[in-house]
Amino acid sequence: MLAVLAPGQGSQKPGFLTPWLALPGAEARLRWWSALSGVDLVHLGTVADEDEIKDTAKTQPLLVAAALLAAEHLPMRDAAVVAGHSVGELAASALAGVLAPEAAVTLAGVRGREMAAACALEPTGMAAVLGGDPDEVLAAIEAAGLYPANRNGAGQVVAAGAAAGLEKFAAAPPARARIIPLKVAGAFHTPYMAPAEEALARVAAGITPSPAARILLSNRDGAAVQHGPTMLLRLVRQVTAPVRWDLCMDTLASLGVTAVIELAPAGTLAGLVKRTIKGIEIVQVNTPDDLPAARAAIARHGGAPAPRSLPEFRVVMAGAAGTFTPAEGLTAGTDVRAGQSIGAIQTRQGPVDVAAHGAGVLTEWLANLDAPVAPGQPLARIGGLL
Repeated sequence: MLAVLAPGQGSQKPGFLTPWLALPGAEARLRWWSALSGVDLVHLGTVADEDEIKDTAKTQPLLVAAALLAAEHLPMRDAAVVAGHSVGELAASALAGVLAPEAAVTLAGVRGREMAAACALEPTGMAAVLGGDPDEVLAAIEAAGLYPANRNGAGQVVAAGAAAGLEKFAAAPPARARIIPLKVAGAFHTPYMAPAEEALARVAAGITPSPAARILLSNRDGAAVQHGPTMLLRLVRQVTAPVRWDLCMDTLASLGVTAVIELAPAGTLAGLVKRTIKGIEIVQVNTPDDLPAARAAIARHGGAPAPRSLPEFRVVMAGAAGTFTPAEGLTAGTDVRAGQSIGAIQTRQGPVDVAAHGAGVLTEWLANLDAPVAPGQPLARIGGLL
């Protein structure tokens, strides 16, 4: 089984689209998408310098356009799974057929502009945390008043929040962890991006999405989402929600994916997959010269999966704000019944029961004991077979 991955912000490189413009129709496609996104994609992908393409308002539509442009030259009909990291989810949603390419590029332009504007409201930032005990790292992030904006797997978590909190965190890092400040405009995938989420929601409301034509993984919880309106809602809410790329890679492994292709500009996701999923073939598509290797990988690993081999993930969401307490004795791997109580949220008005929407296996807790939760936040993932 083969998966195609679309990278997110930070993967861009000056001039990385230059060789692609030699392909027939590529420049015209980029100029059309430039009109939709509100930025000059040809300029940004060819002659713009590193500082210019780091601008969030420009980077996001550039990355979505690059992934879609590369995918147009591959037999995507034989790709069983697609996934994208952060803004790459827009490209993945287009590759899955949920969004038209024009809608994906337009949303990327809005998303980039509005997130850049939200970053300008107050001093915030992000820092990569490499190594350390995962539970200790998450506890230290919370203690510093920060958010785990990205949980990328392979021992990498990205903390985000107020600049003062990041300074406090860096001054007393978790044991055996290394902290690297990131050169980004602000605290992406945190509540600081709420104005951007609201603006994106107003534009997304005018889009009519389609059902996914292949397995499409969500950054929210690694779940495979087939329902178009649900995925569109998740794309909007992901602006303020953490990117759980670690869970996406768990799903790739559980599906039995044997090869992945990372679209341009490739490298970041390929590295994470290589360190996490052993024995998997990885192809990076950075220039048109990489297309033959990608096509060969699709020929070896492509094709639709057997219908009954696809795991169906049901994610239980919080219905209220408060602190979550899992049901006593309920652990990962336990069978649960439809309607069974899996825990409770302690609110100011009293406990609110949390029930499983369907029968299956509790595959993973997505919220810890006594963790503060917000309405709509994932609490647990329940898996079964279609």
